[in-house]
Amino acid sequence: MTQTFTQREVNNIVEEARIEAHQAANTYFALTMNGYDGGACGFAWVNIYEHNGKKIAGNTKLGKMLKAAGVRQDHTRAFQIWNPSGHRCQNGNTLDAGADAAAKVFKRYGFTAYAFSRMD
Repeated sequence: MTQTFTQREVNNIVEEARIEAHQAANTYFALTMNGYDGGACGFAWVNIYEHNGKKIAGNTKLGKMLKAAGVRQDHTRAFQIWNPSGHRCQNGNTLDAGADAAAKVFKRYGFTAYAFSRMD
């Protein structure tokens, strides 16, 4: 069954993903890193590819709503949120915890989404 969203619902999903990512990154940073911004530096992001098994193109209704919610497409045309946690540390594991939490939110709503990271 295909689920359709309103723009407000898409905005809320993106915001929920950002909030949960921020909470996960803050928790990891406080508990695991003890507030110390050391260790391996890196980046993290979440890519969104499909909804209910259907590819999301930029010119589709859902693609346009994601763009309106501030989600951009990368060079592969996947929808991407760079550092969804908004955490200002450089620790890659902290940022990855946030990206993983964001991907889980999108998955709850039927999206195919994955967290990615790389060391700097």
